[in-house]
Amino acid sequence: MVVGNMAASTAPWSKNLAEPKIDESAYVHSFSNLIGDVYVGAKVLIAPGTSIRADEGHPFYIGEATNIQDGVVIHGLEKGRVVGDDGREYSVWIGQQTGITHMALIHGPAYVGDNCFIGFRSTIFNARVGKGCIVMMHALVQDVEIPPGKYVPSGAVITNQEQADRLPDVEEGDRLFADHVIEINEVMLAGYKCAADAACINPIQNELSGSENGSNGKVEEKMSINADIRTQVRSLLNQGYKIGTEYADERRFKTKSWLSGSSIQGKREDQVVGELSAVMAEHPGEYVRFIGIDPNAKRRVLEVIIQRPQDAPAQVGASKTPAPSYSNGQGNHSSSNGSVGSNIEEQVRSLITQGYKIGIEHADKRRFQTKSWLTDSTIETTRVADAVRALEASMAEHTGEYVRLIGIDPHAKRRVLEAIIQRPDDSPEQLSHKTSAPTNKSVSAPSSNGLSAETIDEVRNLLAAGYKIGTEHADKRRFQTKSWHSCSPIESTRESEVIAALLNCMQEHAGEYVRLLGIDPRAKRRVSEKIIQRPGNNSGPSQPAAAPTATPTYNSSNGNGTSSKNATTSKLDPEIVTQVRGLLNQGYKIGTEHADKRRFQTKSWHSCSPIESTRESEVLSALEGCLQEHAGEYVRLIGIDPSVKRRVLETVIQRP
Repeated sequence: MVVGNMAASTAPWSKNLAEPKIDESAYVHSFSNLIGDVYVGAKVLIAPGTSIRADEGHPFYIGEATNIQDGVVIHGLEKGRVVGDDGREYSVWIGQQTGITHMALIHGPAYVGDNCFIGFRSTIFNARVGKGCIVMMHALVQDVEIPPGKYVPSGAVITNQEQADRLPDVEEGDRLFADHVIEINEVMLAGYKCAADAACINPIQNELSGSENGSNGKVEEKMSINADIRTQVRSLLNQGYKIGTEYADERRFKTKSWLSGSSIQGKREDQVVGELSAVMAEHPGEYVRFIGIDPNAKRRVLEVIIQRPQDAPAQVGASKTPAPSYSNGQGNHSSSNGSVGSNIEEQVRSLITQGYKIGIEHADKRRFQTKSWLTDSTIETTRVADAVRALEASMAEHTGEYVRLIGIDPHAKRRVLEAIIQRPDDSPEQLSHKTSAPTNKSVSAPSSNGLSAETIDEVRNLLAAGYKIGTEHADKRRFQTKSWHSCSPIESTRESEVIAALLNCMQEHAGEYVRLLGIDPRAKRRVSEKIIQRPGNNSGPSQPAAAPTATPTYNSSNGNGTSSKNATTSKLDPEIVTQVRGLLNQGYKIGTEHADKRRFQTKSWHSCSPIESTRESEVLSALEGCLQEHAGEYVRLIGIDPSVKRRVLETVIQRP
């Protein structure tokens, strides 16, 4: 056992520090640093570059067979304690058989239970992480208690208990990945202990080389750098991001344990594309992905798979084939050949572009009423045309039944979309609440009952998808601080009763903001938020509706890409309009930022006016307003995930 035990820096608490207590079977690397009252249990690995300082806050406890990997920092505040499994108080408690992976920070008061996994560069502070939890990479867990067996996705920011309680359960694939990382470090522990003994180390090296050579060496079709990937590379370089690569064989791909590929040194698009092609050639028959990296925030902004062992080249964001037109004015999508509508095809493209998986479910009328859907299949392809064909095949196979499209986030292991695309009458259906069908009006005119036709359609779609309806209200001060109050709960699932409840809330809170909520009762999460009343528009039920102002309309429902005679035409590029639609369909918020040339070079952007609306026409109008207001400057579009409070997209849409 090698121990690095250095003296603490001069501080009030450094005068009478206890010595670390380390079990003889543990291994503490000489390049690590242990200070103060730290208990290290049996068979623990403390890797190089770690700093475990029980000087200000103490004591620390590290349980049996836990591994503390390279670069981990464990520290604690002078005040604040957690209760360990032995009933005593600790500044930091880490249980048995837990993995604290590279560059993670555990800052007391903190409790991490048995059999947990804390991912690379994640932070646990003033929190309890229950037994068997998995916290993935670059996550923040603060001021909360994570229940046992929960999964925290990469990049998540969990800072209130409501977020913690909504976390999904750990699944088998997540556990396999965590076990794989810990298993590798257990092998490293054995290797460290007998590194100087050839008779000891040789069997370990032979075992590892045998597992690496177990591949059948089969080389599948090589994927090329297509135009869409070139566009993404160009966009990343224009925004000052770095490009990286990773690769994985099928085993590592399943366990999400990617290996870093060759570094990309090029600064120009052609240089980067050439280096990406070289990486793909270097790893035939394996998965290869390129990474967009923000060098300032030191975080990933994009991950795109550009080579697979079997699939054809990915067509992310590929140009559309001629789409079927709308044949009626009811919002239902139909085509001359009976295939899915163009709006559904666009939704599929948006999901695939965002890196989501596509699934299909079906139900007869009885199962639809009881919400007991049957799973048809998961679509593994990343090509839009293949995914659309699979949807059409399922619709044909289940004629006379309900069929719905599922969007799945493979990282967070949760559904991001449920959209009914076929009903028993065999008419391909308008996508659910997350896809607003284009209309031939510039603004949805309020109906006689005080609610707009668009709001009524959204209520109808939410109820048809099995969601609950809720309402919230806020005065101007609370609206600015986003501290909404709930109106009376709406228990009914009948459209007329729900609309009556909405009108009552609007009337009761006249002169305030009121928003409509769509709630998934099974996942206990919100799937939609839409403001239906503002203090400035007197469209409540007790007052006459304000005349609609002229608002630009984009992609109206006549199906030929031209707007109706009363609508103006968007000045935005069609690609930007498609990108905005895709973000809104996923439930993301839209923001904008601007910068002159000096601020662009220093990356010190200014925010434009906040965009609170989730209506496509209003968002596009706000974008045009920002572009016009800051003509001659850089303007960029921001996609924001309101759940985890992080950006999912940054793209420059105007240059000087």
